[in-house]
Amino acid sequence: MSENSEFQDCPATGIGSMPGGDAREAAKTVTGSFGDGEGMPYLAELPARGPGADMIGRTIGLLSELYGHVEPSGWRISDRPGRDTRRARSWLGEDLDALEEFTQGYEGPLKVQAVGPWTLAAALERRGGEAFLGDPGACRDLADSLAEGLRGHLAEVRRRVPGARLVLQLDEPSLTAVLRGRVRTASGYRTHRAVDRQLVEATLREVLGAAGGTATLVHTCAPEVPFALLRRAGAGGISFDLSLLTEREEEAVGEAVESGTRMFFGVVPGTDPASGRLSDPGGSVMGVRTLWRRLGLNPGTLTESVTVTPSCGLAGASPAYARAALAHCARAARSLADNPE
Repeated sequence: MSENSEFQDCPATGIGSMPGGDAREAAKTVTGSFGDGEGMPYLAELPARGPGADMIGRTIGLLSELYGHVEPSGWRISDRPGRDTRRARSWLGEDLDALEEFTQGYEGPLKVQAVGPWTLAAALERRGGEAFLGDPGACRDLADSLAEGLRGHLAEVRRRVPGARLVLQLDEPSLTAVLRGRVRTASGYRTHRAVDRQLVEATLREVLGAAGGTATLVHTCAPEVPFALLRRAGAGGISFDLSLLTEREEEAVGEAVESGTRMFFGVVPGTDPASGRLSDPGGSVMGVRTLWRRLGLNPGTLTESVTVTPSCGLAGASPAYARAALAHCARAARSLADNPE
């Protein structure tokens, strides 16, 4: 097994979204939860602020020479940057200002997130109201624009936090639906045709390549994660909800681990538990230890192969629980390192 050194000092992290609308409070939480090698802080997203702060709107604000505006049905392409695109860019600027304030002198891993090309193509509408997904040429243009926008975004974060080792996360919750022809058309009466796997892989490779040597991972909180495809596309890490993993997918996880792919296991609930409390940290990673044994993997490799995360973003959690969940991820990762068996 080869260690993925790109993810050194990344025992725990969050997915991206946080509750509320206070950029400084969110930055303070994500940087404070993962200090002193406890994990990887990240640029928080605050979708509660409204359109433009959501994951699709934020990524549209990053695009190069493509713009969007909000319709009742969602985000639609525009000829020029209007109010909604400007709002998305303004909120991103606020979040970057807050992150910069709380990372003065920081040296270590730092994650930024953007929606990947296929989830974006499934969500963004062309002028007629149908998704980009239905037009291969439009998808290609969208991926090119995203790649160029990400290059600029990463350069800006490097300028603001010069000591950080950046990690780029692409969020692809719709990827499986794209591959299996499950994305509904605007009418809702039919679905878009499944996209060829080789095209999906090549497009992901192009966008991940825009990171230019920066460590990369792909996150999805949907079932049926295409582990092998993501590895071939060049993702150094794969982030997913462990509770959704099926027995027949376990072999693909083992192959990914053996190849040096970092596994970001979502094991901490993303919203406040009904009981009002979390399990003990060791209990949260029990499923990871069990999976490792079933796959016949060496427990000593857990720390070089695993990052502990919430099961998905924390936007739907209470602020108090979001803070507790991130701290719990760090403690659970420590438990995994101290007691790998």
